[in-house]
Amino acid sequence: MYPPSRKDFISLTLSDPHSHLYNNGKHRRQSCWRKWKQLSRLQRSLILFLLALLLIFGLLSFPSLSEQWRGFSDRDDWLELNDNELKAALPGVKPVLGQHAGRAPAPVAGPHVGPAVEPDAGPVVGPEAVVEPRGPNVPILPKPPIKKKPFPNKRGPPGLQKDGNMSDTAGGEKKEQEVAQDEGEEEEKEKTIVSWRGAMIEADQATEPPPSANEKEAAAFPAPVNPADSVPVEVSTGSVDRLEAVRDAFRHAWKGYKSCAWGHDELKPISKSFGEWFGLGLTLIDSLDTMWILGLKEEFAEARNWVENDLNFNKNVDVNLFETTIRVLGGLLSAYHLTGDQLFFEKAKDLGSRLMPAFKTPSKIPFSDVNIGKGTAHPPRWTSDSTLAEVTSIQLEFRELSRITQDPQYQDVANEVMKLVHKLPGKHDGLVPMFINTNSGQFTHKGVFTLGARADSYYEYLLKQWIQGGKTEDDLLEDYLQAVEGVKKHLVRQTGPNRLTFVGELSHNRFNAKMDHLVCFLPGTLALGAHNGLPGDHMDLAVQLMETCHQMYKQMETGLSPEIVHFSLQPSDGRDVIVKPADRHNLLRPETVESLFYMYRFTKDTKYREWGWDILQSFNKYTKVLDGGYTSINNVRDPANPGPRDKMESFFLGETLKYLYLLFSDDTDLLSLDKYIFNTEAHPLPIWPSAPK
Repeated sequence: MYPPSRKDFISLTLSDPHSHLYNNGKHRRQSCWRKWKQLSRLQRSLILFLLALLLIFGLLSFPSLSEQWRGFSDRDDWLELNDNELKAALPGVKPVLGQHAGRAPAPVAGPHVGPAVEPDAGPVVGPEAVVEPRGPNVPILPKPPIKKKPFPNKRGPPGLQKDGNMSDTAGGEKKEQEVAQDEGEEEEKEKTIVSWRGAMIEADQATEPPPSANEKEAAAFPAPVNPADSVPVEVSTGSVDRLEAVRDAFRHAWKGYKSCAWGHDELKPISKSFGEWFGLGLTLIDSLDTMWILGLKEEFAEARNWVENDLNFNKNVDVNLFETTIRVLGGLLSAYHLTGDQLFFEKAKDLGSRLMPAFKTPSKIPFSDVNIGKGTAHPPRWTSDSTLAEVTSIQLEFRELSRITQDPQYQDVANEVMKLVHKLPGKHDGLVPMFINTNSGQFTHKGVFTLGARADSYYEYLLKQWIQGGKTEDDLLEDYLQAVEGVKKHLVRQTGPNRLTFVGELSHNRFNAKMDHLVCFLPGTLALGAHNGLPGDHMDLAVQLMETCHQMYKQMETGLSPEIVHFSLQPSDGRDVIVKPADRHNLLRPETVESLFYMYRFTKDTKYREWGWDILQSFNKYTKVLDGGYTSINNVRDPANPGPRDKMESFFLGETLKYLYLLFSDDTDLLSLDKYIFNTEAHPLPIWPSAPK
């Protein structure tokens, strides 16, 4: 764990031995005493008598006052008020007929489809109110007052790096645990730390300390599910502890983002600064639905307030169509469906309309970049190609935007891309090249086939669009089934030493035993297909690949997977997994824990939870920055010196921690996989109740 910055300095006071410092304390004391003596004896007696009465009254009333305050702070009586009592107690707050997550929004009159609300009671949430999961006739309530410790507005690098060499010695650090101010502050025991290259890391695997009573109370609303439809599930103690560990990890990451990168795209936790990609608050928007699912009401309200007051798409900036769609548009759509808050609907509609110029190309294959302020689009500066994953992994979001706005233009342009790719020559048993030209609409760089970067989510979205649309679009299913057969025929191999099944790459008919960590999405996708009625051998392959992705973590000294691995095909080699020096970094990626979530949901095999717990502990041990945030690291093979990269990707909060929480939750109705489909950035969108029109 990395420590906060320290400022070492010596204060010296230099004075002239012949000078005299002025101190008026003696004169002030003499003046007060003189005024006291000038009072009459009767006046002095009355003052002393009144002071004695006040002291006695304070001593007698202190226990009862403290008991009353404690009783008030331990109970949320406002939660138990009925509508009439609430109106009397909170004038101006109106009950709202809202939707619950797990059901598609009911149509209302107007240009969009949204939750059914009373005409004068839209789901408006201000800075002092938090949207709650709600069923029929449940009011939106303001938060109870919570005194918050202000976060410092830090900018620029701290004094972490010392001049000269730093030896690897053990020292002691004390970390204060923030709790509600009515409960005071406690100090943790000293923790052993190990330092390297000017940074420090926590030596044990402990997570953040347990939350305060108020924080636990706030976490009691994790599920955006109508209570009338949910079945109470008894949760084991271990499960509760793990859910709290994920909440603690999120709070810690959010603390760093809020203090050093608020409203910016990414946190740089080592230098206590931020990185800007598009200037759209990527981390904040990516995290909205995670906070809602985890029941972090205060954090969600702060983020919503920023979206309402500061998120502005009318700016002269080029954004990547794919990344903006999956992170920002997907995040806003998901937040809208989980909360029913019209704010997120309006922001999603605004952004979607600004991304449409990307599709104005000769081939209808979209450009990779679009200026959301000017309404212009263009390919990358160095090529006229777009990557296949970019143009075929925006469909879930654009299709859903058309459904809720009742404006077909978004779905039309997204579906047109899939129709073109479906008919294109150049596929290899369902496998597709990595690039496509925006002018000709043809594949380029043919002969290279991978399920890693630049192609991965094409295969994922084939299946998920088919599920999203009610399993009626046969072309999507056909392409997906052919692709899985192509993967099994050309890309699946086993290692020599321990017969681990993996997915390699094909380059002009030459097999390469290389697998990106990104490919670890595949076990979860295969399992999802089998759950929806596809062949059972898809699940068999998913189980085998899940074991391999687990080994990519287990066989590393830090317990964290590298970005890319190579596999040994020779039985005589000692290890299955080989990592080249340039591939040893870990970016806090979610793909493995994503697949663990799917595998546990469908099999209930507890080993998948144990594997996920090991990964979370390794994140806490090797990537957690002491005073806020998590950082990617350079070397998963060196636990003594993993090397912080000073970057926390938005998907760590948007995907990795979300999937870990869902993995550890015993509530299978929490984002049921029969009601929701997750986009490639882990934002849940509803499965359509009927076939698309």
